[in-house]
Amino acid sequence: MKTKLYIAYGSNMDEGQMAFRCPKAKLKGVSEVKDCRLIFKGSKTGAYATIEKAKGQKVPVVLWEIEPTDEHNLDRYEGFPTFYYKQWLELDLDGEKIQGMVYMMDHDRKLGQPSYHYYKTLEDAYEKFGFDKAILEKALEDSSVEGDEDVN
Repeated sequence: MKTKLYIAYGSNMDEGQMAFRCPKAKLKGVSEVKDCRLIFKGSKTGAYATIEKAKGQKVPVVLWEIEPTDEHNLDRYEGFPTFYYKQWLELDLDGEKIQGMVYMMDHDRKLGQPSYHYYKTLEDAYEKFGFDKAILEKALEDSSVEGDEDVN
């Protein structure tokens, strides 16, 4: 069975969630996506993490080896191809260049604030894997909807 490397930067960094969604997935390690930033963007159901190009910035990620059934489950969970699309990225894993598949949100989606539970899932993963929490905090700050006049 052909496997591929999946790059997780959002709630799928959580091992419990991945065990539930993708029971055959195997944790392969951690890395970072260079020249990208983490940001939260919204939909009708809330705001979720995505990454977008940003020179000089980086996003810490968890790498999973997934099988086709896992990818199918992720496609449904991520709302592929309507909400997220897939892209292949090259990154470093233990000194070796590797290719991995990542879900990215359409750039035209509006910025938004994630729910407490969703953000806490990411925060816990950052702590578990020793990632720099300042990156996550900056994403939250950068996702604030400035000038929102609907403050009834």
